[in-house]
Amino acid sequence: MIVKSLDHLELVSQKIGDNLSKSDCIFLIGEIGVGKTTFTRNLIHYLQKKEKSNITEVLSPTFNLLHEYELKKYKIMHYDFYRIRKKKEINQLDVLSEKKNEVLIIEWPKLLKNKIKNKLEIYLSYRKNDNERMLKFKGFGKWKNFKNEF
Repeated sequence: MIVKSLDHLELVSQKIGDNLSKSDCIFLIGEIGVGKTTFTRNLIHYLQKKEKSNITEVLSPTFNLLHEYELKKYKIMHYDFYRIRKKKEINQLDVLSEKKNEVLIIEWPKLLKNKIKNKLEIYLSYRKNDNERMLKFKGFGKWKNFKNEF
């Protein structure tokens, strides 16, 4: 799918937000600056507005590795593994433990090889037009047919 603007990306994140539930996992895959954190910001702000919560600042967790966002239904754990070089480091973070009340959003997930039941992989890439992005979806579990919902 070609996303032609930030508004269009916001609509995509809203669609995903409407289908999001506890214990879901979203992998964001793409080059630096392609829009992974922008997508996450849109998604979290949409969910906060939907439940009439305060809108929080959503930053890239590149240097912190993790930012947490508490919603009424669940907690969103926003990870960025760009600086992680060994799977052992991820294991020490206990990212994929059986926490039932969390949604995981993970940027740069290439070292995670675990099978995750309800996972949506979103591949973002640049296009010739600077304002456009290509998005591809690969879903598992409840997300298996997500790409067909647009």
